[in-house]
Amino acid sequence: MKNRNLNNHDNWATPDDFYDKLNQEFNFDYDPCPLFADFDGLETTWGKRNYINPPYSRKLKDDFVKKAIEESNKGKLCVMLLPVSTSTVLFHDYIQPNASEIRFVRGRIKFIGINTFGEKVSNKAGMHDSMVVIFKEK
Repeated sequence: MKNRNLNNHDNWATPDDFYDKLNQEFNFDYDPCPLFADFDGLETTWGKRNYINPPYSRKLKDDFVKKAIEESNKGKLCVMLLPVSTSTVLFHDYIQPNASEIRFVRGRIKFIGINTFGEKVSNKAGMHDSMVVIFKEK
């Protein structure tokens, strides 16, 4: 069993090939959660076509989902890469009733970041399955 008590952090980037496929489809103009951001994406003005791979710590992830719903209600497109967790309040009360589309990703995404040993990695799959959640104005 993996040691889930290691010091984890929220700085993990989407692999370029995965992002590029989504960007080709959606033509993003803003990312409120770039790797090692020096600004708070929850406090910035979002673009018209947003890609969001939020921090996966619970409070931040929940806040970014709620912000994406708010932004989509203003007529903005918000495409989120999220861990699959279909038994949660977040999924049932926020994601499922507001999403225009939910795509479950086959296999585990190999995120880019610094592991718990301080090494840059791009070949290690995350601990969760992933889904792409698309919020559009209804």
